[in-house]
Amino acid sequence: MIIISVFVALILGSCKEEPTPKPRGFLKLEYPEAVYKKYLSDCPFTFEINTITEIEKPRGGGNYCGMNISYPRLNGKIHITYIAVDEELLTKSLKEAQNLTLTHAQKAESIETYPTEDKASNRYGMVYVIEGNAASPVQFYITDNKKHFLRGAAYFNTKPNYDSIFPAVHYLKKDIKVLMESVEWKD
Repeated sequence: MIIISVFVALILGSCKEEPTPKPRGFLKLEYPEAVYKKYLSDCPFTFEINTITEIEKPRGGGNYCGMNISYPRLNGKIHITYIAVDEELLTKSLKEAQNLTLTHAQKAESIETYPTEDKASNRYGMVYVIEGNAASPVQFYITDNKKHFLRGAAYFNTKPNYDSIFPAVHYLKKDIKVLMESVEWKD
């Protein structure tokens, strides 16, 4: 009787299906194809921006001008700061841009740098891509190395989670590249 009970228990216990893990699901975010238009700023520069953006009114005066390029669909912004510089202030601004980027190093898995140079258009700059859960995943600056210095930093209105915001960061990087390549200084 015990043997039959054990045998029946084994048969009933072995009838279960082997659990199959479910495939990982990923959120697919789709953004519109970028279309750019020239933004004529009250600041001493112009550049091209994506038509899905909204410019929050420029602020400042004197040698300073700032604005936000808002991306409502991405729930993020690019903060832009412009400073009219001389040689000394340019050196200080370049160091400050690097130091501000390095403040994110403790949360970063890596920081990649992409220098840009266009001698014909008098534009020199750097893009910093901060991989990891940093507050600002992309930062950049562009200058003419004489009197103009423009710095930008991307922020999202959410707790930093690089895996979640990666598609939006990728989209913003393209817009930042266009912005940097289209900057024209007003002298």
